[in-house]
Amino acid sequence: MGPRLVIFGRQGAGKGTQCAFLVDHYGAVHVSTGDMLREAVAAGTEFGAQARTFMDAGQLLPDEVMVGVVRERLGAPDVADAGFLLDGFPRTLPQAEALCAIVAVDLAINLEVDEAIARERMLARGRGDDTPEAIEERLAAYASQTVPAIAWFESQGNLVTVDGIGTPEEVSTRLVEAIDRRLGE
Repeated sequence: MGPRLVIFGRQGAGKGTQCAFLVDHYGAVHVSTGDMLREAVAAGTEFGAQARTFMDAGQLLPDEVMVGVVRERLGAPDVADAGFLLDGFPRTLPQAEALCAIVAVDLAINLEVDEAIARERMLARGRGDDTPEAIEERLAAYASQTVPAIAWFESQGNLVTVDGIGTPEEVSTRLVEAIDRRLGE
């Protein structure tokens, strides 16, 4: 069975690039929140149908629905065989606790990039939704909601923090070294 990993990092940290590399390197399944929700809704699963109701109303999904979608996805045969890299979940402390009640997570990774650098990177990528106001809201939400989840994994002795500054290759090398060191590979 492959590794069961969770990756954290504020927007602009380079998670997308590093997730693609890690999935390729470890052969794990990339389980991203957005993809998972779209698949569950399209498949009409129990939690997918519940998620659609909230999404159609423009509302955030309650934790119990999001946890249900994650439980369904992590129970799939491809994930059971290859392991996973969970991206975009958990976003809160209750979600982190619920995740660990569902499955044993081998390691949580915090891809650390200073907030000012993350802000610069988001502004530089030029996406329409990357307005200065939206960026500040996302950074504030990350600090208030996700940082406590990261701290919880750290309190469980299950977190490695990796410097996300440098070329993609330099960051990838640091990630693999840190993961392998912690997983004893």
